[in-house]
Formats: sequence, structure tokens, C-alpha cells
Amino acid sequence: MGAWEDADEAEQQRRARALASPLRMRILRLCLHQARTNKELAEELDMNPGTLLHHVRSLVATGFLVAEEPRMGPRGAREIPYRATGRSWHSGGDSLGPMLVQTFLQEIDGLAPDEVQITRLGLKLNAQNRAELLARFQELFEEYRQRGADPDGEPLSLMFAEHPDKPRAQRSNRR
Repeated sequence: MGAWEDADEAEQQRRARALASPLRMRILRLCLHQARTNKELAEELDMNPGTLLHHVRSLVATGFLVAEEPRMGPRGAREIPYRATGRSWHSGGDSLGPMLVQTFLQEIDGLAPDEVQITRLGLKLNAQNRAELLARFQELFEEYRQRGADPDGEPLSLMFAEHPDKPRAQRSNRR
């Protein structure tokens, strides 16, 4: 069951708001394969820990992050590590596209050009072939998600975007 089907409308809206931030999506990505404390996240994201804690708590309250057993930090302080639950994988939504693009751009900021592999392809497909292509990509992503992390693997992110090639005059959000 996905993140939406098990909740009433109010809870669905809370979850949608929790995911409607590139910062929160980055937090989820950072906690996907390794539990991280609020302090560790703040350092990685170059943010004030107090400000970041609000975002972490929102993700915990909506089930996208889970707190693990507290541990002692380097100075003896009690720290709580958080791990992503994977719930966001099934939390699609048509309105997430622009926010996911912003998240992607933030995540690649500062990387060397040879560290980002981008492929672009223009196609002309009928509705049936378009649906088949999108289903195959979804199946491939799902297959790799279900495999789990390789113990000796390096963390990486993939983003797939499909869009119509509309003339500028036909776009709904023209500038």
C-alpha cells in the first residue's frame, strides 16, 4: 500500500505538504541508506540545526522518516539518528514535478560536469507506445528500488523526466 491509500484526506494533505519542499526531499535522500542525526544533516545541508529540526520533525510526523535508537555523540550528548522509510517512493503526484526538478538542481550544484550523466532524446510516439515506454521505465526503477542497497555501493541519484514538446504559445505557464 502506498503513502496515500492508507490515509484520510487531511492526512494525505499533510503528507503532500511534507514532500513539497526540495530541502525535505534532500533530507530523505541523505537518510535513505544511512541514518543521520539532525546535526549531521544540518552540516551536510549547510543549515542551522534548529531550523532543520522543524523539517525533520515534519517528515517523522508524516511517516517519511523514522527515528532510530538514540546514541551518544562525540561529546557525550544524546543524538537521534533518522532513516528514510521509503514511503516517499509511492507518493507521486502531478504537482511534484517542478519541485523534484528544483531538488535535482540543488543536488547537482557544485558537482563537476563529468560527475553528472545526462541523456536527452526526442521521440514521436503514439499514446500506446508512450504508455509502454513510461511503464518500462517505472518497472526498471521499481526493480532497482526493490533490490536494496549494495553493501559496497556508492550512493547515487537518478531522475527521469518525460514531457511533451509543446510550442511556447501552447504552454500553460508562459512567462
